[in-house]
Amino acid sequence: MIVTIDGPAGSGKSTAARGLAQRLQFDFLDTGAMYRAVAWQCLQRSIDLHDESAVAACTHAMPLRLEQQHVFVDGCDVTAEVRHPDISRGSSIVASNPAVRRELAARQREFASGRNVVTEGRDQGTAVFPNAECKFYVTANAEERAARRQRELLERHEQTVPLDDILTQIRERDARDKTRVIDPLRAADDAIRVDTSGVTPEAVLDRLESLVRERMARANP
Repeated sequence: MIVTIDGPAGSGKSTAARGLAQRLQFDFLDTGAMYRAVAWQCLQRSIDLHDESAVAACTHAMPLRLEQQHVFVDGCDVTAEVRHPDISRGSSIVASNPAVRRELAARQREFASGRNVVTEGRDQGTAVFPNAECKFYVTANAEERAARRQRELLERHEQTVPLDDILTQIRERDARDKTRVIDPLRAADDAIRVDTSGVTPEAVLDRLESLVRERMARANP
């Protein structure tokens, strides 16, 4: 069974996906980490992220492995490195590259083949797994998403970023994701919409788990 969770940055989809995979005993596919890994690898090799051909070639050649919520590039664990704010911003640029999206979508399908998977991203239910058995579109208002991102940075002891700056970054990221030509961010027609504004992560997770288990029970009466 494949469960997709799509939504904008800071909506809580990653937290929900990890928790849901753990509760269901499914594998977790963090597609955002894949795009961050591409950005990290390109920057390590001094490749201009706006050079689509060079970035595509780097992606195609990059040995990438996701294992137990860790990210490995060419055998090296880069889980911590790819979470740096500069890498996160870079991932938005490489995610607009059509060749990169095609390459990583193929790797995502390969990862999910023959598995029970919870996967999160921005195009999982629309482009990568259009036939997924259960789809969610998770969102929250921009102000709350900015506040969550600021708390996350503080918890990681990274630099303090003014809330207004984070809010601007989130709105710019939303605009890029929703207007890109290839696989723009949108809810799948058959996705269940979940607004996490003012809702605790545990409550969100409870709802998602309940809905998935209902689908599972109907599929296996």
